[in-house]
This record gives sequence, structure tokens and C-alpha cells, in this order.
Amino acid sequence: MRNIADVDNFGAIDADADELLRECFQDHPAYLAAKQNKRFLILGRKGSGKTAIFKRILTEHSPREFSYGHSFDDYPWHHHDLQAQTGVPEERRYFHSWKYLTLMGLAKLLLNSDQSQPWSDESFDSVQALEDFVVDSYGSRDPDVRQLFSPEKELRFKGTFKLPFVDISGERVRVKELPPHIQEVNRAIQEHILRALNPANSYYICFDQLDLGFVKSDPAYSQRLIGLILAARDLFLAARDRGKKLNVVVFLRDDIYQDLQFEDKNKITENFSELVQWHESIGGLTLKRLMESRFSRVLGESADEAISWERVFDETREMPSRQTKYKHICDRTFLRPRDIIKFCNEVLEQYKQPIFAAGEQFDNQAVHEARSGYSDYLLNELDDEIAKHVPQYKEYLEVVKELGSLQFALEDFRSTWARRASLSGVDPVFALGQLFEFSVVGYLKPGGRGGGSEYVWRYRDPRARFNASSEVFRVHPGFKEALDLVRQSV
Repeated sequence: MRNIADVDNFGAIDADADELLRECFQDHPAYLAAKQNKRFLILGRKGSGKTAIFKRILTEHSPREFSYGHSFDDYPWHHHDLQAQTGVPEERRYFHSWKYLTLMGLAKLLLNSDQSQPWSDESFDSVQALEDFVVDSYGSRDPDVRQLFSPEKELRFKGTFKLPFVDISGERVRVKELPPHIQEVNRAIQEHILRALNPANSYYICFDQLDLGFVKSDPAYSQRLIGLILAARDLFLAARDRGKKLNVVVFLRDDIYQDLQFEDKNKITENFSELVQWHESIGGLTLKRLMESRFSRVLGESADEAISWERVFDETREMPSRQTKYKHICDRTFLRPRDIIKFCNEVLEQYKQPIFAAGEQFDNQAVHEARSGYSDYLLNELDDEIAKHVPQYKEYLEVVKELGSLQFALEDFRSTWARRASLSGVDPVFALGQLFEFSVVGYLKPGGRGGGSEYVWRYRDPRARFNASSEVFRVHPGFKEALDLVRQSV
């Protein structure tokens, strides 16, 4: 094993900057569900690994697999607004503009990447019809997707554009306003796409970074997302019914998805969504295995040398809390890859400090000293997630800071809350419920017959719901240093 002090880091917390992502990627069940066309909606907290799966699908190369990915800069948000249909349910206002964008992505794959085309007599006619439509409308077989709704472009129906279900003669339509018969146009293009898809191949159209434009107070944003989800489901099911392997994969933060309200949401959640969730010690993918793959990559002296957690962290001595170092670190994370990568990087930085007599492994002192920098990081990460949902959350945290301890009673929280005039219009129990949804606090659940009490955390159990009758709460240990709290029993 190489010298730990010679290592720069164990990777980056951002998938776009993580140089180890490709080599250390873990086959998460959510990734497999998307690849195997079992689920199209991939949900997870910020930093749980959704973008890692997105990038993995796009970068995998196989003669039988084709993928196209959309990210924030590709989304025609402004032009979506121009396509909003009136006289239809709100959740379907953007259905056809998303479907058109997705179908054009598939057309690009079929015309420019899939060398098996045409794979049959039936597909020959459909591929030709798609090429005529795309070239005549955009002047190229491979148009820039960001220009599909450009005001400078027109859909051109050369001569008589004959597709199944629609016959449009000699018409030129500005794309900044999709034609009133876009439903028929989409249906026609979709039919040709489904005919052309080779049943021996797999096709993926992926949507990521949808949260970058999130504004909770903007109903149009929610309607746009719902339109995308419904369009993805429609194409996913249509392809499956035709025996074609097509997945329109939507990656979305679960807190944003929770705020969306639309018909059939529960059916989609139960049947077509997969949560990106990691475990501490349960079988399958754990944070320990994730880090061991990274340790092996940066510390191994050969490609096949496996470096275990115990070779990097000295687990022969427990932490003062009588925990292993791994348990101590996991308790301060939201069980996300970026959290444990960040913590281990902070430990590495402390390990390199000259004031420490660095041994061959990370010891208790290095882990302890890493907590402050990590806690600041976790608080900053929280701001990205919670601010748009709970605008006053920083004032809520000031109440927690004034209490000064990790554990507190509801009675004490109420009395401290009451001293803040700016919060007089907010129910303190409601505020605790909001903090619970983002795992800032957990509540104490009394034990049943023969069982002990335990704290309930949203990040550990996504199905957990806030108990408004709870009397005792605990702040997530990861915020202890950033909020200057002490460990104290209620």
C-alpha cells in the first residue's frame, strides 16, 4: 500500500469534478433498474449519486446501447412556457413540448449513432421519414437540441408531410410556437420512432439537473416537471408495449418530487420510481465499500490490490463515544457518497498536519479534528436543499443554537422560540416538522413492549413521517460543530 500522506484526496463531492467516478462507480440498484428498463424515475437527495448514474449511462459504450443526455443548459425553459397548452389539466400543459424534445433526441440517435439502421423493411421507411422531417426542418440530420425551440427555426412540412395520423400539406410553422396539431405531429413521429427502434438494442434519453431552476413558489416550474414525468412514462410504456428497449430516465431530487401534486403520482411512485439510497452496514452497497474502492484505486500499488477500510483507519482503538471510526463518521453523514468522501478528505487533511505525529493509519485525533471542517460543509450543503422550501430555516437554526445542545425537549424549544418576535407567526411544532423533513432533527420514538426508545430520522427511512406529539428531539450530529452544540441528555 502506498503512503497515505502522498494522496491528494479520495475524490470530489461533485460528480462532474470527481476523477475517480468512472473507475470507482458502484452498480447501485437504481442504476441497474434504469439500465434494465424497470424504472424510469430515479429519485434521491442532493448528493446521493443521481448525477453519477446519469454520467455512467451516458459514458458507457456498447454497439448495442445508445444514450443521449439533457442537462440544465439544454432545457428550453422559456420556450416551454410558449408551448403551454390551455384548456387541458395543468399537469399536462408541458406534456407535448417535453415529448417533442425527447423524440428529437431519439431521432438524433437513430440517424447519427445507430449503425444497425435500417434493421428491417419497416424501419427503412420510418428512418427515411424521420430524416426527411429533421433535415427539412433544421437543415441537418444532427441538429443542436438547444435550437429545437429557437425562434429563428421553423418546422417545414415539405410538399405533403405524410405520417401516420396526420397529413400536413406545404406548411411552415414557427417553432417558438409549436403547431396547434403538435399532438398529431408527436403521435406521428413517435410511431416512426417506435418502428425504427431496433429490438436488439437499448436506447436511453436522460434528464438531469432539473433542480437548478427550482423555485418552490413558481407553479409553472412544478407543471413543467410534471409534464416531463408524464411524457417519460408515456414513451416508456409505449416502447415496452412494442417490445422495444427504450428508457426515458428522469433524475430528480426526492424533496422536489414530494412537492409535486398530480394524478397517478402514487402509481408512478410505486411502479416506476427507484430511490438512490445507501446503507451503513446492511448487505449490498454500503458507504464502506464505496470508500474501499477509492482507497484501492489511490493507495493500491497494483490494479488488483484491494485496500480495506481497516488498513486506512485504525479501528483497534474506539472513538471516545465507544464507536468504531466508521460508525462515528457514518452517524455524521446523511448516508450519501459525497458526505463520506468529504469527511475522509477532511481526515486526510488533518493527517497531513505537522502537529500530528502521523502514523501509517488515520487515528482518533485525525477523525476528531476533521469534524469541524466537515460540519461547516454539511451546513452549507443543507442551504442548497432547504432554502427554497423553508425560507426561514436559518432563524429556526438560531433557536437550536440558543438551546445549545444536541438533544432538547419540546418545552424548551417552545420557550426559546417564543422569545423571537420574527417567528411569532410560525408554529414551533410546524417548524420542527420542516426541519425533520430535511433530517436536521430527529424525534424520539418511545420503545414498545420490551423494546428501547430510538430516534427516527428521515434520511434513514424515507417513509418516516413527523410525529407532532413528540416531546424529545435530537439535532443531527453532523451539525454539532457548525452550530456549536454540546452533547447533553434531556
